Order: sequence, then C-alpha cells, then structure tokens
Amino acid sequence: MCKTIAMVPTRRFWLLIACGIPLAFVAAASKSGLILLAYNGFLVIAAYVTSRLAPNTKGLRLVRKFDPALSVRVPNRVSLTLENTGGEPVAGKFRDEPPPGFPTGNREFVFSLEPGQMRDYSYEVTPPERGLDYFRGTFMRLQCPLGLVEKEAKLQTEQPVRVYPNVLALREFDLLRQKGKLRDIGIRKSRMRGIGTDFESLRDYGDGDDYRKIDWKASARREKLTVRQYEVERNQPVVLCIDVGRRMLSEIDGISKLDYALDSLLMLMHAATVAGDLVGLIVYNERVVRYIPPKKGRQQSGIIIQAIHDLMADPLESDPVQAFSYLSSRWKRRSLIVAFSDVEDKDEASRMSVALSPLANRHVTLLARIADPRLKELTEMKISETNDVYQKTAALMVDADRKLAGTVLDSHGVHTLEAEPQDLASALVSFYFMVKDRGMI
Repeated sequence: MCKTIAMVPTRRFWLLIACGIPLAFVAAASKSGLILLAYNGFLVIAAYVTSRLAPNTKGLRLVRKFDPALSVRVPNRVSLTLENTGGEPVAGKFRDEPPPGFPTGNREFVFSLEPGQMRDYSYEVTPPERGLDYFRGTFMRLQCPLGLVEKEAKLQTEQPVRVYPNVLALREFDLLRQKGKLRDIGIRKSRMRGIGTDFESLRDYGDGDDYRKIDWKASARREKLTVRQYEVERNQPVVLCIDVGRRMLSEIDGISKLDYALDSLLMLMHAATVAGDLVGLIVYNERVVRYIPPKKGRQQSGIIIQAIHDLMADPLESDPVQAFSYLSSRWKRRSLIVAFSDVEDKDEASRMSVALSPLANRHVTLLARIADPRLKELTEMKISETNDVYQKTAALMVDADRKLAGTVLDSHGVHTLEAEPQDLASALVSFYFMVKDRGMI
C-alpha cells in the first residue's frame, strides 16, 4: 500500500521563481505588479496541473529481504525489490528507513520502471545492539511532468527485525571448516581422532602414539608398526553457563563483556552442534533465569539463540553456587561445562571455586574470562611522566590479581581461559576440540 503525503516543489520550480526577479524590477519601474503576478501565477498553476498528472503510486510494490536474525555490530545486507504493477511508467527516487540508530550505507536510490518491470537494490545496516526493532517504511518522490513538483509518498513497508549476537560469524566458520582453513580465524583444530570407540582407519605408528593402539596383526602383515585410529565420539554434552550479573556489565570499547561473551558462546555452540554433540544452556544472576537441558541438532541451536538474543546484564550480585547446584541436580552425565563470567581477585576466585569445584569432580569445567586489551597496554607502557607511574602501577596490580585468581581456580580443578574479545571465540573452540581429541568427556 502506498500513501501520498505531499507535493514538493523541485529545484527547477524555485529557479524559475528566481528568474522572475528581473520582472520585479520592471514591475517596480512601471508601478504595476501585474507582470510579476501573472508570471508567478502561471508557475503555480502549472505546478498544480502537473501535480495532478503525477504517476499513480498504487501500482508500486516493494519487497524487503534480510536474514531472519541480524547480527549485532557487523554489516548486514538488506535487499530491496521494487516492482511497477501499474499501467504507466514511473520514475523518481526512494529511501528506505531502517530502525533509528542503525548505521547504514547508501539507502537512497534513483529508479525508472516501465509497466510490469522490477529492479533490485541493496544496502547494509550495522545494528549497534541486540533486541527487537522495526523498519519504518519506504519514502518515495515521483517525477511529475515538466519537473516542477515531485509527488512524495510512503510505501507501507514497516517490518519487525530481531538483532542477535553475531550469527554471520557462523557462516564464516562453516566456510573455513569446509576448506580446512579454521586456522585463518585462530582455531587450532586437531585431526579429531581421539580415543573414541568407533574404528576409523589404520596408519603408520608415529612418535607419541599410544602403544595400546598398535594393531599387531596389521603390523605383522605390513611388516611395520601400525596403529588403529578411532573416531571421536559424538553425542557428548556441552553445557554453556552465562552470568548476567554485575560482573558482565563492564565495557571494553563501549561494548559490554556480556555481548562479547554471547558472540563467543554462539561460536562454541555452533562448533559443538556441527560435531554432533548435545548443547545446553543455563543463565543466572542472583537466581537461575533460564535453563535449557542439553540436546542435539539445529533446532536446539535455534532455541538457544532465541533464549540469549535479548539478554541484558543487571547490577545484581550473581550467585554461582545456587546456579551450579541447580545444574548439578538436573544434569548428571559427564559433560564439558563452560562458564562465562569474570573474577578479578583471589576472593572472587575462591567464591567461584566453591561453586565450580564440586562439578569439576564429575565434569570438565572451564571458566572463560574476557581480558581488556587496555590493561595489557598499560602494563607494557613506557614511563614518560609522573601520571604514567600511577597508571602502570595500578595496571600491574590488577593484572597480578587476575593471574592469582586464575591460579586459585586451577588449584581447585577448574580450567581457566582468558582472552581478548577478538580472540575469545577461537580460543574456546580450540579448547573444545582439544577436549574432544583427548577424550576428556
């Protein structure tokens, strides 16, 4: 549906009005304003008449297409198809209106369509944050005869849009995985042949191979040591635990640690799904907010993405003891449990250890922390003035506290991983592949 808003004078109209200025001097000299009045009146009447001859907008149809889930903080392609279903040519320009605050590329286009003709256009939007919003419609200005006015109209193309963590990165992961180039994004992927139970193939014995894998009959037949290779088992559970309390409110370059954690969680979940493993989720702050038991398959991934896309951190003190006790009471099978939170000193690490160490007796537990690149810069900065001494000293103290916190967690059997935002996802997936390769779950 297209709704006419107004008739807008064009630049040509105003230039012709300006051309009447000499007539104003003539009118002043002759003490008669009839010449100027007749000139301006003629332009106004011509503009009105041509506006009535403007193309009919009822035949214009615009279809907007984009991914069902837009990715936050990265360019997302928006495709537009404009069709003229009417019986007369239509020309002009149009501008699509994405949600306010979405940085975009060029979204204003010039068009000319014959009856029954259609054209495709596209631009990119970069959503700044997760959540639900909507496109505001499409505004058009259609050319009228003589070019004195343009017909302004609005196509009723309002459309809701959901913004999720960076799902576009999953396509890059799949593409590089198919090409065997996961190392290009920092993922150290083993050959994924571990100590599983499904026989996969035979190969020559190499340094570091477990002698228990030697196939003595095949070795005798081939007259050289040969080992059996087994496929890593599938259907192994991975439980993702996300803290949405105050610790995840802090920001790095204007982006909360929670957002960085969700992007990394998404990549790890996708890697586990592709590998045929089960994936579950628990979200907590002072209480358990959401719990999704581990299952396998793409549908489960969709359920988890839907559950995390609108998560926001609250200024609440989280209770990991309650959260992981809740998880322990509902999930017994040995799993890889990955917790996304932050601990900055020995005391916080001790409290987290109380929560995670009981799980570490049964499961492989990992606490993932996000490192601030600014902290590393400050610890390595060169001293040039007095203020630099204070900044570097404070940074060294914070860095020492965070390292001590990691040591405390390690001493309680909890694995720790700390990486800068751009490296966290690849580090997590590499850890997951290592756990699979070594048969730790």
